[in-house]
Amino acid sequence: MGSFKSPKDTFNEISNIGGNKHNLSLASFIILGFLAGVYIAFGGMLSEVVTTGLNCPIGLKKFLFGALFPLGLILIVLCGAELFTGSCLYLNVAVLDKKSNLKTLTKILAETWFFNFIGALFVAFFFAYLGGILVSEPFSTTAITVANNKIFGLTWVEALIRGIGCNWLVCLAIFIAVSSEDVISKILGIWFPIMAFVVLGFEHSVANMFFIPLGMMLGSPISITQLFFNNLIPVTIGNIIGGAFFVGCLYWIVYLKK
Repeated sequence: MGSFKSPKDTFNEISNIGGNKHNLSLASFIILGFLAGVYIAFGGMLSEVVTTGLNCPIGLKKFLFGALFPLGLILIVLCGAELFTGSCLYLNVAVLDKKSNLKTLTKILAETWFFNFIGALFVAFFFAYLGGILVSEPFSTTAITVANNKIFGLTWVEALIRGIGCNWLVCLAIFIAVSSEDVISKILGIWFPIMAFVVLGFEHSVANMFFIPLGMMLGSPISITQLFFNNLIPVTIGNIIGGAFFVGCLYWIVYLKK
């Protein structure tokens, strides 16, 4: 066996994984969806703690933030969890390959999105806020600034476009992870694309379920309406397009379409 699968074999495996997701019970989706939100939030919290107060060129600071954030997807892939953005790839390919259907796709995406949100909120409130990790200065200012920039610094269209770019790279990271046959290859395959989307300023819906509510807890003037309509809705739509179309559909045409 080689150290990695061919692109065609990888995409067959992605299709199989997507087709098998309907076998999971609701209890499994609740637990695995919650854990995925927690793991992404852990990566976000780590990035904010380490980069707070750094006096260095902005590009270097973004790189350090992005270099730490991939912890979340590494934990999800290696330990097992259900992430909304990854499911946009798996389920869409399974539907195109007739191993699932649109009803199942819609149901699982909705469940995964919701329970990811619960997990991200749990970390924001229980660890970052109630645990005091990001409550004191200068950490609270960093958290509020990150949240404000995502709500007040982007137009609706910009949030949508950045959501597309984000999940294009996230799903390529998953593509590489599925193709890899050993742990180190999976970690490196995940790290580069995830680091890239963070440094480039793309928007991840599940990460924002941590960043923005945390800023709100710490005193940002963001309203619940702004949380959803200024960011989570356009970013979620963009994430679906980036993962389902630009990775799922295009590679399905190349490798699996009969």
